[in-house]
Amino acid sequence: MAISRDKKQALVSELTELFTSSKMTVAAQYDGTSVTDMQQLRRSAREAGVVIKVVKNRLVRVAMVEHKTFARTDTGLLEGQLLYAFSATDEVAPAQVLAAFAKTHDNFKLIVGFDASGTMLDTAAVTALAALPSREQLIGQVIAQLLSPVHDITNALSGNLHALLDGVEAKATS
Repeated sequence: MAISRDKKQALVSELTELFTSSKMTVAAQYDGTSVTDMQQLRRSAREAGVVIKVVKNRLVRVAMVEHKTFARTDTGLLEGQLLYAFSATDEVAPAQVLAAFAKTHDNFKLIVGFDASGTMLDTAAVTALAALPSREQLIGQVIAQLLSPVHDITNALSGNLHALLDGVEAKATS
């Protein structure tokens, strides 16, 4: 069923706004995915703060041309039935949500990604991005690395103190 020109313009303006506010956009093929599976994907995406849109690629191209950052971005990979995942808060969340879903659904494939600067990421780059730990995990790893020398010094001093106390105790008992 064809949609009216007004609806198309509303969709294009909504997509332009999503591209403007999004830190990362990822597109994936969903041919053969059931409605139940799509509902599950949307639920997990919502929990991660990711917006899922299923729109015609032509409307996405129009929205990208209207946005100055994406005006010159290559859109050659936007072919077939695609869904688009947008995140305004996390750079890796769309790729992670879609990649986690793709692990359990063989007919679901990551195709392309676009970062906030308008750079196109191919399938390999999007897959590598999805393999990164979450933002919170990365912050925890950095903090653990920064605290590692402090823990080492504390353990070394503690070991020397224990050796000293053991020596004093041995002298006191002999």
